[in-house]
Amino acid sequence: MPIFEYKCADCDVTFEELVRSSDNSSPPVCPKCGSANTARIFSVFGFAGTSRAVTSASATSCSGCSSKHCATCK
Repeated sequence: MPIFEYKCADCDVTFEELVRSSDNSSPPVCPKCGSANTARIFSVFGFAGTSRAVTSASATSCSGCSSKHCATCK
């Protein structure tokens, strides 16, 4: 089930809502003021995974250190 971000047009609060795929009929009510005048807004998504080192194709050192692997720079 995806989590969507909504904004209330009446009180200007932004909130998240867990939405079932079968529940696309109406937008959720605002948790602050109870208004149904809400709209889904564009939000950035997140993901979980493993981090990978980024290496330079030319194998030159980073500008901040002498390492040839940018992932070791701090």
